[in-house]
Amino acid sequence: MDWAFVQKSWEKWASSNIGSSGLPLKAAMLINYDPFRLSRLLSTIAEQEGIKISPIELSQFVNFIKCNKLQKETFMIGNNQYMVTSIHENWFCARCLNASKSAGEGAIVMLTSVFLLVALYDGSIGLASRAMASVDQLVWQLNRKNL
Repeated sequence: MDWAFVQKSWEKWASSNIGSSGLPLKAAMLINYDPFRLSRLLSTIAEQEGIKISPIELSQFVNFIKCNKLQKETFMIGNNQYMVTSIHENWFCARCLNASKSAGEGAIVMLTSVFLLVALYDGSIGLASRAMASVDQLVWQLNRKNL
């Protein structure tokens, strides 16, 4: 794996897409993920910005994905509980059930060949579209290198 490429791509992408008002995302994390590897090997956070989650929270989230519980259960990221609202071939969207903002909060989770990209945003449809375009930028970069 080309870690230098991953780190450089993340840093460039994160600096222009994650942060306070005006940027499409409030937080994101890139998780090493291979659904076919042995379960005793844990997924780890390769990169993160704007969010900190514990190893237990990460393990629970990855198990939610591995067990394909997308339509049956909710998942937690930090203190927020999310419900999946749409499922696609290599990504899904979710809305926060306990959002602190009146416009709501959402999550986009996209799978590449070796990573899960989790992106969190504030707002509804218009801002969700901006968030998705932002996520697509990084995933396109990673897919170019088959990562």
